Amino acid sequence: MESDQNYSRKITFYGEGNKLFGIYIVNVLLTIFTLGLYYPWAKAAVLRYVYQETEFEGSRFSFHGTGKEMFKGFIKAIGIFIGLYAILIGAILTKINAIAAIGVIFFYIALLLLIPVAIHGSLKYRMSRTSWRGIHFGYRGILKDFMEEFVVGGLLTIATLGIYSFWFTIKLRKYIFSNIRFGNISFSYKGDGTEYFMLNLKGYFLSFLTLGIYSFWFVSDLFAYFIDNMRMNQEGYVIKFRSTASAGGYFGLIVGNLLIVIFTLGLGTPWATVRTLNFVFSNIIIEGTIDVNAIQQTEMDYKDATGEDISDMIDIGLI
Repeated sequence: MESDQNYSRKITFYGEGNKLFGIYIVNVLLTIFTLGLYYPWAKAAVLRYVYQETEFEGSRFSFHGTGKEMFKGFIKAIGIFIGLYAILIGAILTKINAIAAIGVIFFYIALLLLIPVAIHGSLKYRMSRTSWRGIHFGYRGILKDFMEEFVVGGLLTIATLGIYSFWFTIKLRKYIFSNIRFGNISFSYKGDGTEYFMLNLKGYFLSFLTLGIYSFWFVSDLFAYFIDNMRMNQEGYVIKFRSTASAGGYFGLIVGNLLIVIFTLGLGTPWATVRTLNFVFSNIIIEGTIDVNAIQQTEMDYKDATGEDISDMIDIGLI
């Protein structure tokens, strides 16, 4: 059942570039001084600031993750990568072609299999450490099921020379969203692989024909497709998300951020980050009635940040 679509609301971001810059400077100095060991605390500090400056219905979000939790995950992640590289180097040093080949194949297969492990672990940790009005988010996905989705989708993508990747992306989004909870509110994603394929085909083709000019419309369409297909479900009522982002808005955002970063030699990155977050949140409308008083805590605590740190090491952007 769809709730009243005339009732709309937005998430508002109140962050400021100068405050985020202060956090960045401290983080960079301490990370350098500690030879990278401070990184987990640096990330936790940035996430806490971003969450506490994000408001919905008069209340701010909270991030409860700590540098200590992330550091434990950081150490585990480093251990995993050291182990993999040790196997690879050991196999190569044998100077036996067959063993070296097996070592290389094992290394890359293991590295690829770490991707779903990282995504799953990162979602589980990040969701459980996020709350609003004391109610925690949660991710109920099962690693075995997610691994199966990922491996099958990955093999089909390879077999079709990348064509299946669009259906693969939608399947992953559907799985992830269907396992996200906010108290007793569930989420879902209504995208379709064929629609997503056609959207990308049009975008790539027109961007090529216009020497990149259409890319701003393309990015706007991709953002809209992602947002417009998100749903929240509460007690049988469906709450929809809608994008209001435009190609012109994206042009101003991308060009503006590029100029800020270039002319400040990178020091303006915090201001570019704030501009991006402001743009994203200001262009998402949530339509429908949410009974905030009926939201009940249902999710369990989860403090293992290993997946979060592995995802950073292999540079995964969450879907």
